[in-house]
Amino acid sequence: MNVSRPGPVPPGRPEVLPPGGEAMARCRRLLEPALREAVSVLHPWGARMAAFTLGWSEVDGRPQEGGVGKALRPAIALLSAEAVGGTAESALPGAVAVELVHAFSLAHDDIIDRDELRRHRPALWKAYGVGPALLTGDALLALAVGRLADRPEAMPYLSAALIELVQGQTADMAFENRPWQGPGEVTLDEYAEMAAGKTGGLLGAAAATGVALGGAPELADRMWAMGRDLGVAFQIVDDMLGIWGDPLVTGKPVYSDLRREKKTVPVLAALAAGGPAARELSAVLRSGAPDEESVRHAAHLVEEAGGRDRARALADHYVSSALGVLDEVLPGAADLRDVCHALVDRVN
Repeated sequence: MNVSRPGPVPPGRPEVLPPGGEAMARCRRLLEPALREAVSVLHPWGARMAAFTLGWSEVDGRPQEGGVGKALRPAIALLSAEAVGGTAESALPGAVAVELVHAFSLAHDDIIDRDELRRHRPALWKAYGVGPALLTGDALLALAVGRLADRPEAMPYLSAALIELVQGQTADMAFENRPWQGPGEVTLDEYAEMAAGKTGGLLGAAAATGVALGGAPELADRMWAMGRDLGVAFQIVDDMLGIWGDPLVTGKPVYSDLRREKKTVPVLAALAAGGPAARELSAVLRSGAPDEESVRHAAHLVEEAGGRDRARALADHYVSSALGVLDEVLPGAADLRDVCHALVDRVN
C-alpha cells in the first residue's frame, strides 16, 4: 500500500488519472445532479448549509468550484451495479443515499471530536453553529432514508449500516474512557469490530445496494461483508493520516489524533509490541495533557516501536480480504477494484 502525494501536472501536459480515476470522475458527473435534486427540497437555510457541507458553496452561499468531493462511496454503489450487468443509473438512489449518510456522519463527527476544519474549510458547526449543523445532519439523514424507502431490496442494507455506524461511533467514544494498558485496555480485535461498524457499514451498504439495485440481490450479503473489511482498512489508514498526514493535504492539524488521545491502531500496536520505545510511549501517554513537544515525541515513539509498520500491515490484510471477496464474486470488475484501492491508497 503506497501512500504518496501526487505532484503538480506540468503546464501543457495532460493530467494522468490514477487507476480508477476516469471511472470515479464519470460517477461524480452522474451523482452530482441527483444529489442536488435530493437536497433541493430542504428549507432554504438548510439547503444552503447542505450545499456548504457538500462542497458546492462558500459559507456565505457563493458557489465554490469543484463540486462534490471524491465521492468514493457512491462510486462503489454505481460501479457495483455495472459489474453485475445493470446500469449506473439504476443504483443512483443507493449512491445518493450513502453520500448523504456520509455527509450526515461527518457533520455530527466534527461536533463530537471538536474538529474545526474539514477539507481545508471550517467544519459545518464552526461555520454555522452547533445547532444548525445538527439540524443539517439530521436533514441529510432523513433525505437518505427517503431515497431507499421504496426499495425493499436495498433499504435493509442502509438501515443496517446506520445501526452499525452508531454502534461503531459509540464504541469509539467509549474507548476514550478506557486505559491505554492493563485491565480494560482496548484490543486490536475490539478496534477492528468498531471500525467495521463505524466505517465499514456504509461501505458495505454502498456495495450491497449497488448490486441489489443493479439486478443481483443474491450477491448483496457478500458485498456487504466485503465493504466491512474495506472499512477497517480505510479506518486504519485514517489513523495513520491522523498522526503522520500532511496537514496541507488532509486539512487537519498534524498529530491531531495523538493530541486528542484517541485509541488508534498505530498507538495500540506500538504499546502491544513491548520494548523500550513502547514503555517510554506508555509513560508519555499516561502523563496526560499533551503539549506540542510531547505529541511530536509520542509520534516518534509510535514509529520506533513499530506501530506504523504494524498498522500498514493490518490495513493491507483487510484490503486483501476485501479484494479476495470481490475477486470471487465479481472477478471482472476492474474499475470497482481500482476504486476500492483508492479508498486506502490515499493521502487525505
